[in-house]
Amino acid sequence: MPPVPQNFQLPYIARLAFGLICVTIIVYWMHVLGSIVTLLLFSILFSIAMYPLTDWLERKGLGRMLAIAIAIITFSLVAAGVCMILGYQVRDFSEMLPQLINKVNASLSKVQLWAYERFKIPPSRQLNELQKYWQNIAEGGGSVVGTAVSTTTTMLGNISILPVYIFFLLYYRDMFKQFFCKVFASTKKAKIHEVLSKIYEVVHSYLSGLLIVTLIVGTLNSVGLLILGIPSAIFFGFLAAILLIIPYIGILIGSILPIVVALVTKDSPMYAVGVAGIFFFVQMLEGNIITPYIVGSKISVNPLAAIVMLFLGGALWGIAGLALALPLTAILKVVFDEVDELKPYGYLLGEPETTNKQRAIQSKKVQKIEQNVVESIAETTQEVKSLFGRKKATKSA
Repeated sequence: MPPVPQNFQLPYIARLAFGLICVTIIVYWMHVLGSIVTLLLFSILFSIAMYPLTDWLERKGLGRMLAIAIAIITFSLVAAGVCMILGYQVRDFSEMLPQLINKVNASLSKVQLWAYERFKIPPSRQLNELQKYWQNIAEGGGSVVGTAVSTTTTMLGNISILPVYIFFLLYYRDMFKQFFCKVFASTKKAKIHEVLSKIYEVVHSYLSGLLIVTLIVGTLNSVGLLILGIPSAIFFGFLAAILLIIPYIGILIGSILPIVVALVTKDSPMYAVGVAGIFFFVQMLEGNIITPYIVGSKISVNPLAAIVMLFLGGALWGIAGLALALPLTAILKVVFDEVDELKPYGYLLGEPETTNKQRAIQSKKVQKIEQNVVESIAETTQEVKSLFGRKKATKSA
C-alpha cells in the first residue's frame, strides 16, 4: 500500500459531508440532552454575571469559597426581591380579573348582536359554534397544561441545583482555562486567553446591557401606560421589558395583553391604539438608540442572523433556546472570527462594516454630548458654590 502524502487533503464534497454528519450528531445530542445542556449554559451565563463581584471580594482578601457564596446569596436576594415585586403586581392584576371577565362577556354580547344584525346568525347558533371551539381548545389544552406543569416542575428542580453549578464553575475557573490550553495545545496560550477574554467581554456586555435596557424600557412602558390610565401599568410595562430576552419578538408579545386590557376596560378603542403606539415607539427607541448605545458594537450580530438563530434555538430547546439564542450566536461569532477557516461564517453573522462605523460615530457623538453636559453641570455647580461663598462673605462682613 503506497504511503499517503503529507499534504493530502480530502475533496471538498467529502469534507462537507463529514462536517454535516458531525453537525447532525451534535445537534441531535443537544436536543436529546436539552435540559442538561440548557442548565449548564444558563449556569455559565450566570457565573459570568457574578464573576465581577466574586473577583472584587477576592481582591478584598476574602477566600474564594466565601466570595462565591456571598455573590450567589446577593444575586439570590435580588432575584427574590424582583419576584416579590412581580408577585404583588400579579395579585393586583388577579383582583382585576372579575371585572375583566365581565367586560369580555359584555363585548361578546355586542359582537353577537352585531353578527345577528349583519349576517342574520342567531345567537343560539353562535353559542353552539363557540362551544365547539372551546371544546377543541379544552381537548388540546389538556396536553398543553400537562406539558406546562411538567416543564414548570423540571424548571423549579433545575433552579434548585443551579447555584451548585454556578459555585463550581466559579471555583474551578482557572482549571477550565488550563483545560482549553491543553485541548488546543498547538495554539499559543496568549491567543486562547485572548479568545476567552473576548467571549467573557461579549457575554458580560450582553448581560449587563440587557439589565440596564430592561430597566429603561420597563420604566418607559410603565410611564406611557400610567398616562393612559391602563390598570396594572407597572406589571405590563416591565413584563414586556423582561421579554426583551427574546430579541425583536419579546416586546411585541408583551404588548398584546395590555392592548387587550385597554380594549376591554376602556370605553374607546383609541386607548388600545395608544397602547400599541407607546410600545411601537419604545421598540423603535430601544432598537435604534438604547440597545446600540448601551450594549455597543460588542454584540454585532445582524438582525437576520439573530432571527434565524431565534427560530433554531426555539425549535431545539423551546423557550430556553429563545433566551440563549443571541448570547450563543455572539459567542460563535467571536470563535469564528478567530479561526481562519471559519472567518467567512463570522462575517456572515456580523453586521456590515458601514453599520459598525456608523455606530462608532454615533457612540462618539453621544459620549461627546455627555461630556459637554457633565462639564456644564460642573461649571454651574462651581458658579453656585462661588455665589454662596460671596453671600457668606458679605454676611460676615
